[in-house]
Amino acid sequence: MYTRFTQKALNIIYNIPEGKVLTYGRAAALAGKPNGARQISRLLHSMSRKHDLPWHRIINSKGKISLRPSQGYELQKALLESEGVKFSKSDTIDLKVYLWIKPVQMERPY
Repeated sequence: MYTRFTQKALNIIYNIPEGKVLTYGRAAALAGKPNGARQISRLLHSMSRKHDLPWHRIINSKGKISLRPSQGYELQKALLESEGVKFSKSDTIDLKVYLWIKPVQMERPY
């Protein structure tokens, strides 16, 4: 039904623990495409609702939310803060603290 990359990416995104984040690029690399960050973005846009993905846990490589104000930025930030993720004064997330380093097990096969 889905490509191998899409299946892996969905599993990875689905399993990001509360209070942790992944970058678009890291999610793509873990799914097998180190240069597939844009594909992760498209996948989130088209499949988050259908698969109940924790889309808000994906951020850019600078530790920032990529969505613009009034286009989802505020919701993503609120969802992350509700999980205990702290933002700096410059609105960045400390990846040394919050980046999900090692996926332990993937629970939901697609």
